[in-house]
Amino acid sequence: MIYIIISFLLIISSYFIYKAYINTKDIQINNIQIEADNLSTNNLSILHLSDLHLENISITPSELAIKLANESPDIIALTGDFLDRKRTIPKMLPYLQVLQDLKPTYGMYAVFGNHDYVLADEDLDKLKGVLNQFDCHILQNANETIMVNERPINIIGIDDYSTNRSDPAKAFEQVKEGVNLVLTHDPTIVLEMEDYTFNYLLAGHFHGGQICYPKAYHLVKMGKLAQSNVIKGLHMHNNSPFYISEGLGQTGVNIRIGSRPEITLHDMAIK
Repeated sequence: MIYIIISFLLIISSYFIYKAYINTKDIQINNIQIEADNLSTNNLSILHLSDLHLENISITPSELAIKLANESPDIIALTGDFLDRKRTIPKMLPYLQVLQDLKPTYGMYAVFGNHDYVLADEDLDKLKGVLNQFDCHILQNANETIMVNERPINIIGIDDYSTNRSDPAKAFEQVKEGVNLVLTHDPTIVLEMEDYTFNYLLAGHFHGGQICYPKAYHLVKMGKLAQSNVIKGLHMHNNSPFYISEGLGQTGVNIRIGSRPEITLHDMAIK
């Protein structure tokens, strides 16, 4: 009898693990509309990808190309956690090729996450080299300004908060008056940005919990936002909007329960 019960439990467990793995292939494409000011007359389209975790990703480059075939973003924003093993770096090339082929009007911009910083310095340099190879602007507490219909758009990259690399003062250094778009990995930094104005902030890090049962209790150690269950989607802090992507890949085990991989398209209205 005990063997029958054990066999039954193994079958049930295997089924739920399989279903959790299938969830990683259920890529959600979400469209978000944001007003950067009250006199918005133009739009800036942003394709946002986060947390690719290429060791555990369930979408191939060709599948990603199909999903993005009809998109023509002005900006591509990549908010960190590409990978954490040097042998995975070559795997990035076809994904970046897909993104480069979209020909974003104002380019592709990236920040690093905590998993990227697991790499040794020489391997992190290799990762940077691959991103540069595909014309991706890496922002480590730095900023760049683009002009959209004669309106300055400041793209501000704040380095990873969870590994104590964030330096908003440096990231905002010499920022011109205009619309401030902040890219960062760990969104918890918003709680320490009272002195820094942003019109929109994009982040990732939490994977929407990845495994929620029914809440992502395992994330409480990851700071005040997670403790407040602010782990995905659109939120406001000090009247400024920020968006937390559920990410495209997984970490640890390649399963999702109560969350789904995400590609986000942001339509940011600007003056």
